[in-house]
This record gives sequence, C-alpha cells and structure tokens, in this order.
Amino acid sequence: MSRTSGRTDEGHGRLGSVLSGLIVALGCVLFLGGFAWGAIVYQPYTVPTESMAPTIKAGDRILAERIDGSEIERGDVVVFKQESWGDTLIVKRVVAVGGDTVACCTDDKLTVNGKKIDEPYLPEGQAAESTQIPTVEVPEGRLFLLGDERSGSLDSTAHLTEAFNGTVPRSAVKARVDAVAWPMDGMLPRPTGFETLGAISSPGPLRLVLAAVVVGAVLVLGGAAYGPIAQRMGRRRGRTRTEPAGVS
Repeated sequence: MSRTSGRTDEGHGRLGSVLSGLIVALGCVLFLGGFAWGAIVYQPYTVPTESMAPTIKAGDRILAERIDGSEIERGDVVVFKQESWGDTLIVKRVVAVGGDTVACCTDDKLTVNGKKIDEPYLPEGQAAESTQIPTVEVPEGRLFLLGDERSGSLDSTAHLTEAFNGTVPRSAVKARVDAVAWPMDGMLPRPTGFETLGAISSPGPLRLVLAAVVVGAVLVLGGAAYGPIAQRMGRRRGRTRTEPAGVS
C-alpha cells in the first residue's frame, strides 16, 4: 500500500514539474515576444523642448509607433524630419491634412474647414488665438503642424513664407507618438476635437505589447514557484500516507 502511494505522489511531483516547465516556457515566449514586438513596432525618442507642453514636456521619453505618413490623421502627434526645418527630428501635432483649410482664430478657436476645433491639450489658460494663422490651404499629400505650446513653438506658423505654406510632406513622418514612457504618464489622450472632420487614428498595439510582457513575467515567476511547491506538497502527502496508524 505504501509503495502505491509513493508512486502516486512521485507521479504528482513529476506532473507538477512538467506543468511548471510549460508555464515558464509560455511565460518566456510572451515576455521575450512582447519585447521583440515592441522593439520592431516602436521607437523611443527624447523630446528636448517645451513646444509640446503640457502633453509632452522637455526631457520626456516618448514611444512612437513606426508608421507610414499616409496613415496619419488630424490630431496625431508625429515625429518627422524636414530639411527646411533644420533637418532634425521634431515632434508636433497634425492639425490639418491635404485638402483642408486651416486658420486661427474664430471665437478663440482654431478652425479647420470652417469648423471650430476643441483643443483640450493646450496649456491651461492659453487660448488658441495666442498664435494667429492666416487662412492656409494645405496642399494634397502634406500636413500642417502646430505645437501644443503655441506661444513658443517653431511649427508651420514659423515657416508660412516657405513653399507650400509651412506644410511638410507626409513622407517626412517617421513615427506617431503613442505614449510618454518616462515619466510614466501613459498613453496620449485621443484627439477627439477632430472627430467632426472625419476619422481619427486608433492607438497602436502598445497596450497589447505591455500586456504580453506583464503576463509573461507573471507566468515565468508563477511557473518557477509552482514546481517546487508541487513537489513539496507531494512529499508531504507521501509522508502522511506512510505513517503507521496510532494505537488507541
């Protein structure tokens, strides 16, 4: 009888080790796969100026999804490089796309195609009218960009005298900003003020990437702990079953 119990407990211990190994393996796949996925899809950048404050402040570390410029919509915060703007990586918000007419201001609000745009991302107390914009027709295939800190941003308004009225080509876009990684402010709010003009972008897969990494880490730690616990419990059951019965 004790031999059968010992074999059963040994089998339980082996099953626990197998399950532990499978859980750890799955966790490693999710953890490492999440990191690899994130590295392929996202590029980190450090923002050097306050031109996008308070959405993004100087020194913030952002995560930007590598994306084709043709996929950019109004309201997106993008990383781009334009030779006439200094040929360096710049972060601004797209407020108008090819075919739009943009101006500022009507009732203290930016207008796109004659519609007033709510911009909750502007600094508190700063009205859109802090930057005056003459009526600009955005050429097809190009973008009109502004900083959220309008009073000090070197954006399309600083390049109005250049060709194409200060706009940049979609091909200049390198990535779309999804989140501020450090300090950990999280995902950027959706630019809902532009919904009346058409579609706005959906967030990239950053939440899924983070979920894969977190779940993977939990499975690795949990699986590693489960094996020894299962073996220890099996040994305890085995000792209990083989103890001689007491004399009453």
